[in-house]
Amino acid sequence: MAAKISDNLLKEKVHDIFHHLHAHPEVSWKEEKTTQYIAAILKENGCRVQTFPDCTGVIGEMGEGRPVVAVRADIDALWQEVDGEFRPNHSCGHDAHMAMVLGVLYSLKNQTLNGTVRFIFQPAEEKGTGALKMVEKGVVDDVDFLYGVHLRPIQEIPHGTAAPVILHGAARFIKGKITGEDSHGARPHLTANAIEVGADLIKLIHGIHLDPMIPHSAKMTAFQAGGESSNIIPGSASFSLDIRSQTNEIMEALVEKIEAGTEMLAQYHGVKIDLETRANVAAAVPNQEAQAKLEKAIAAVLGKENVKPPLVTTGGDDFHFYTIKRPQLKATMLGLGCDLKPGLHHPKMTFNHDALWLGVQILTAGIVETLGKGRG
Repeated sequence: MAAKISDNLLKEKVHDIFHHLHAHPEVSWKEEKTTQYIAAILKENGCRVQTFPDCTGVIGEMGEGRPVVAVRADIDALWQEVDGEFRPNHSCGHDAHMAMVLGVLYSLKNQTLNGTVRFIFQPAEEKGTGALKMVEKGVVDDVDFLYGVHLRPIQEIPHGTAAPVILHGAARFIKGKITGEDSHGARPHLTANAIEVGADLIKLIHGIHLDPMIPHSAKMTAFQAGGESSNIIPGSASFSLDIRSQTNEIMEALVEKIEAGTEMLAQYHGVKIDLETRANVAAAVPNQEAQAKLEKAIAAVLGKENVKPPLVTTGGDDFHFYTIKRPQLKATMLGLGCDLKPGLHHPKMTFNHDALWLGVQILTAGIVETLGKGRG
C-alpha cells in the first residue's frame, strides 16, 4: 500500500485545485476543460473513469461490490457581470464543491473500501438539467447512498458548523411570449396592448392563493415590449416568470393556475400567449438514514455542538432530481458553514477557505460510515 498522504499536503492539493477551478470557470453545458481537468485527476489516482460523447461531466469510481456510495459535485459556473464585464464566474461555490470531492478521492485512495465509491461531477446545475442528464446516463441506477455538498451563506450558519440536510425548495423559470398586432396610438380599440396584457398577468399571478403554511411565490422578473416610437401600441411582448415553492406539490399547483390564467387572458384579449419552461428544479426529498449518517460524520469532525438542524432555504438545486427519478436512492446534501458573504450568486462572493478541508473530512467520514463492513 502506498504511503498515506499527509493532511497538510492534502489540504494544499485541495486548495490548489480550488484556485485552478476558480480561475477557469465555464458555463453550463460548456464545461469541456473542467471535465478534462477532473478526468485527468481521476485517472492519475486510479479511478475507473467515464465521460460522455454528447455532454460534459465525468464519473470516477473506485472499489468493488456493494454498497455503492456516490458523492456529487456540480461543475458549472454562472454567467454574470463582474467589474463591468459579463463573463463566467464561480459565485455559487461549485469550484469549492469540486475541490472538496476531489479531496475525498485523495483521502480514500489508499484505504481499503468495503464497497464502491462513485464520484459524480455533474454539469449544468445552474440550468436545472444536469442531474436529469446524469440520471438518463444511468450513473445512479445502482447507487445505494448519494451525498452532495453546498457552501452556505453566513446568514444561515457560521464557519465551523454544518447541517446534514438542506431542504431546498422547488424553482421553475418560465419564458413567455405575447403575440398580437401593433396599432396606432390614436386607435387603441383596434388591438390589444401587450403591456396591458402583461399588467393583467401580474395581477392574476399575485391573486393566486394556495396553502399559506407552505412558502411559495410567483413573480414576473422581465418584460420587454414596444420600441423607440411612442405612438405605436405594441401588440407583442416577451416576459420571464420566477416561481418558487417549498414543496413539489405546491409548485405543480402554482404552475397549473398560471397556465390556466394565461389561457384565459389570451382568450379575453384576443392574443396568443406561449409559455416555455427554461429550467425546473425540484424540492428536496430527504432520506432520514442518509441524514443520520452525515450527522454522525459532522459530529465526528466538528463536534456535536456544531451540528446544525436541517436548513430550510428558498434556493433550489437539481440534486433532488436524483431521488425523484430514482426513489430507491438514499440521499442528502451537506450544508457547510463557511462565513460565505455577501451571498450566493453575488459577483464578489467570498468564503473562508479553511472550510474546504472541513468539507473533505466530513464527506470522507460520511462515506466511510456508510460503507461500513460492505456487502461483498
